Amino acid sequence: MTKIPRKILLHKQSQQLELYFDGEQFLLPAEFLRVHSPSAEVKGHGAGQEILQFGKKDVRITQLERAGNYALKLVFDDGHDSGIYTWDYFYELAKNQKSLWQEYENKLHNAGKSRERDTSIVRFV
Repeated sequence: MTKIPRKILLHKQSQQLELYFDGEQFLLPAEFLRVHSPSAEVKGHGAGQEILQFGKKDVRITQLERAGNYALKLVFDDGHDSGIYTWDYFYELAKNQKSLWQEYENKLHNAGKSRERDTSIVRFV
């Protein structure tokens, strides 16, 4: 059964999206939403084709657009605007935020990438 948010707020100062699902409240940072975009640019076109997003620490949500009665399209200041976040996907992100974020940070570390824009990581062996 699809969970539909009762209320959605974009906090422009903190760049967090606040979602209310049947008594549950979640705060999802813009960076988290950007790097977990459901778009083909991020997810690829199939399993194993995901594209690691990096340098998105300071990304901002500039616009929210309703996509029918089932989703929102988020527009980010880095030009990304092709992800359609369904209510179910928002709920999945919210419920699994901690583990998804840890997994993302591990992938960044393993790839030698950074959350910071224009930053390279040098490893000494």
